[in-house]
Amino acid sequence: MKVSRRESTRRRHQRVRRRTQGTTERPRLAVFRSNQHIYAQVIDDTQQHTLAAASTLDSELRGDLDSGATCAASSKVGKLIAQRSLEKGIRQVVFDRGGNLYHGRVKALADAAREAGLEF
Repeated sequence: MKVSRRESTRRRHQRVRRRTQGTTERPRLAVFRSNQHIYAQVIDDTQQHTLAAASTLDSELRGDLDSGATCAASSKVGKLIAQRSLEKGIRQVVFDRGGNLYHGRVKALADAAREAGLEF
């Protein structure tokens, strides 16, 4: 039986999460990609707290974007999450691609976050 795309993503995410753990010193940058939007969170897994978050639904980005499903929108979200993380004193993160392939919108977000000052 053929495995669906959603099931493949879920299995990849389980594999990634087995190895990826966010700590207080180096939290996890988790990315969720839907068909229309992209979301990013910086999470401390030891205390189970979200330290910073950004998405294409943020009011800061909402007026600038034609669509939330483009690489340009993902780049803006990457810059915004890096800016919010740096304001809170977070420079190093562990990247969690959320089971998505490191390509397209996920890669654009990661590259923009790196350029804005986050270290993976």
